[in-house]
Amino acid sequence: MKKTILIIALMFTALTASAQMKLAHVNSQELLDTMPSRLDALEKLKKFEQDGYLELGEIQKDLEAAYKRYEQNKSTWSPVILKIEEEKIMKKQQGLEDRQTALQQEMQIYTQELNKPILERVQKAVEIVSDRKKINYVLDESATLYFKGGMDITDEVLIELLRLDAEAMKK
Repeated sequence: MKKTILIIALMFTALTASAQMKLAHVNSQELLDTMPSRLDALEKLKKFEQDGYLELGEIQKDLEAAYKRYEQNKSTWSPVILKIEEEKIMKKQQGLEDRQTALQQEMQIYTQELNKPILERVQKAVEIVSDRKKINYVLDESATLYFKGGMDITDEVLIELLRLDAEAMKK
């Protein structure tokens, strides 16, 4: 009898606890698209990428010029000179490939560096609104397969996020 009462009490407590749990959702893409600091970060990334393409273009032009020079002179060069020039071209080709790889890695690192404070501000804004509304869980709409109804706190988080973003941009 005591076990039955204890089990019923535990079930009642669990049901009460789950009934008090609050769930909400946000549209993280809308939040990110509205942030001035993210737009600034995207511009910086675009500039970094353009500079990288310019650099690779210069290396490619140098490689093409060396190959053209090789093709124009290969019939008159000695076998030793041909071998030296072929090695130079291969080194230039390898240098181009190495620089492409390095630029891709640099782009990833720079993207992470720029995104880190932005994502931290989004997290902080969600946390502030969640604490204010006593919400236990906040889901991102873009990562949820299905949701119907529930509390959409995107607008409230957006207000908080823009405030946090403005403070960060002043620093």
